[in-house]
Order: sequence, then C-alpha cells, then structure tokens
Amino acid sequence: MIKVTKLTKKFGKITAVDNLSFTVEAGEAVAFWGANGAGKTTALRCLLHLIPYEGQIAINDLDVRQQGKAVRRLVGFVPQELNFHDDMNVADTLSFYARLKKVPTDHDFSPLLTRLDLQTHLTKPVGDLSGGLKQRLALALALLAEPPILMLDEPTANLDIRAREDFLMLLLDFKRDGKTLVFTSHRFEEITALADRVLLLEAGKLIIDAPPHQVEKQLGLESTLHLYLADLEIDTALETLSAHKMPVSRNGRGVRVQVSPGEKGKVLRLLHEADITIDDFTIE
Repeated sequence: MIKVTKLTKKFGKITAVDNLSFTVEAGEAVAFWGANGAGKTTALRCLLHLIPYEGQIAINDLDVRQQGKAVRRLVGFVPQELNFHDDMNVADTLSFYARLKKVPTDHDFSPLLTRLDLQTHLTKPVGDLSGGLKQRLALALALLAEPPILMLDEPTANLDIRAREDFLMLLLDFKRDGKTLVFTSHRFEEITALADRVLLLEAGKLIIDAPPHQVEKQLGLESTLHLYLADLEIDTALETLSAHKMPVSRNGRGVRVQVSPGEKGKVLRLLHEADITIDDFTIE
C-alpha cells in the first residue's frame, strides 16, 4: 500500500531523513521509533507531503507529489499537537471538517461517534473536553471520510496512562478492521502493543526494520520486573529465580528481576510453578 524509495529530507546542512526506503503492506501497523531528532516526524510529514522531499513516495500506486489530492482521500492524519476551535462544540467541529473533506451531508456518523464514545459529548465546547476525548475527536476527524490508512504522530504523547491504554485499544480495533497504521512513538511498550513492524531511525537513517520482539533481541533491550509478594514468599522467590541464573534482588515488598528480551513470561511461569503468588508487578 505504501512504497518509499530513497527518501531524503534536508534542512540546510542538516539531513533529517537520509536515503530511507521501506514498504507497508495493506493492514499492517508500522511504527517509526527512535530518539528525539531521529527523523520520525519528518518522515511522516514527507509521507503526508506536508513538506518537500527528495526520493519517491507512492501510496496505493499513486505518486504523492503528482497525485496529492487522490492520495489525501486515502489517508487520515492525527497530529501530535491538536489545534481546535475551543469555543466550537463537538457537533459543529465534526460538520466543519466533514465539509472540508467533502463528505456527503447525509452521511451517518453515529456508528463512528458511538464507537469513539463521543455521541454523548456533541453539544460540549471542544475546550471543555478532557485530553483523552480531544484525542478521540482528532481520530474521528481523521476517519470522517473512511480512509483505509491512518497516520498518527505520537498519538498518546499527551495522555495519562488510562487514556493512553484506552486509545491504543481503539487503534487496535481499527487495525483488526483492516486499517493500515503508520505512526511515530518514543514509547517501546506502545510499539510492542500495536506495531507489526518497527522502523528504528537514528540520525535519519534506517537502522532496523523488524517486528518488535526481534528489535528487542537485536538491541539487547532488558526490562526490570518489580514483583510484589507476601513477605513469607520473598526468600523462596529469590532462591527460585537465582537457581535459574536470573539476576534477582530483594526490593522492599518483593523482588526485582533483570529480564532479557522475551523472558518476562518465563519469570512469571517459574514463580507460578513454585506455588508463589504474585500480588502485583510493574515493568520498567
């Protein structure tokens, strides 16, 4: 569905995206990942033809530069920074953007609004919405014309933990419906939850193109599990995990374990097999 060939973008002497090539299949979720300044947002803006670039980008076999109007019908975009007219209510905002997108006036948006939990907020001024509802409104606007592709720039960056989890579940639902997703993120746990493939960028160059679990292994990313247990079970947990050569130590109400990529489940399984009850856990 998307084919990018030797994409390059320079700002003066700075090369923000450097000879980037990749493809995205229909129905895939692909994430740009990397540190600040790696080129993630710049690459996404090139895909949307918001800025000029060198190289070639084709979406559904349409040249983004030459056939921009046709390409825009295929793509819904959720930016990182949301700019609404806060004094307009939700219904008027939807109507305004629907006219811009030339959506038929008799189109029934109620299924989409119900799915995004916006139906009961139509009369509220946008400025009175929570951050999570504003993000849902941005998603609704991106989906008004029912595009097959969604592009999102750091879609959960400004959300609290609960709103972030809810929004990711929504995106997963749309992915299951067949939407193609291309998004940027600096949170690897978000990428793991949503992406089929990760494009790791560093100084504008593509370093890794692989599924999330392979990226973890290639980079040797370790996690720290904080397991909260009953006091009487802490020593047994230490002995059990130490016997399997796992780096484990006491940590207040439980134990702390350094876990290699792909082994978080192994820790939980070993403790379960030893009849040790885990009251709670966190991952860093």
